[in-house]
Amino acid sequence: MNIAENLKEVEKRITAAAERSGRRRDDITLVAVTKTHPAEMMNEAIDLGVTDIGENKPQEVRDKYEYVKPVKWHLIGHLQTNKVKYIIDKVCLIHSVDSVKLMDEIERQAMKHDLIMDILIQVNISGEETKSGIRPEELDTLLEHAGALNHVRVTGLMTIAPKTDNPNENILHFDNMRKLFVDRSRIICDNISMQYLSMGMSGDYETAIEHGANMVRVGSAVFGARDYSKM
Repeated sequence: MNIAENLKEVEKRITAAAERSGRRRDDITLVAVTKTHPAEMMNEAIDLGVTDIGENKPQEVRDKYEYVKPVKWHLIGHLQTNKVKYIIDKVCLIHSVDSVKLMDEIERQAMKHDLIMDILIQVNISGEETKSGIRPEELDTLLEHAGALNHVRVTGLMTIAPKTDNPNENILHFDNMRKLFVDRSRIICDNISMQYLSMGMSGDYETAIEHGANMVRVGSAVFGARDYSKM
């Protein structure tokens, strides 16, 4: 496993996918997902130019934070309200907000630290029962609630597409997310600004980019297989 070679290949593929969608590489944010991987591997990736790191579990952010070089941290996994306090002053973006209750806890903890926390609202676009996220028809309720908060800023949407060996099977879901994103981009509100559409992972990030994603979450394609014994 060679992180430098893997990262070079991922960058090449992101660039090509961006060009196919009429954009540039700079228009796409790569979040390198480091779930279960040690700080040494994370630092190697940072030395190679990675600027954004994604973690699924707040405990991993908390435990690795002081051992990792300066980088933008993203919390991309399911977040329980009682874990918000562990990451509120460490991450730049929370991808997985899917309830008013969680949004309110982020507001409360952000107020304690006198900061504004950027969040994405997670949409379960495929309707899978095993996936977190709100139904598309619930999105406006959460956006309306966010509009009244002072320490939370909605900066976009996130989804996790169904796992499949054929990324083309997710085109419909990616297109539906893009429609939601574009429609809600018309909202004029100080703390709602649709900047990021986070969708696509190691198996389908190219397809996601071709269909509107400007933020992708790529783990195993950069770092290799995860060691789940460390979870």
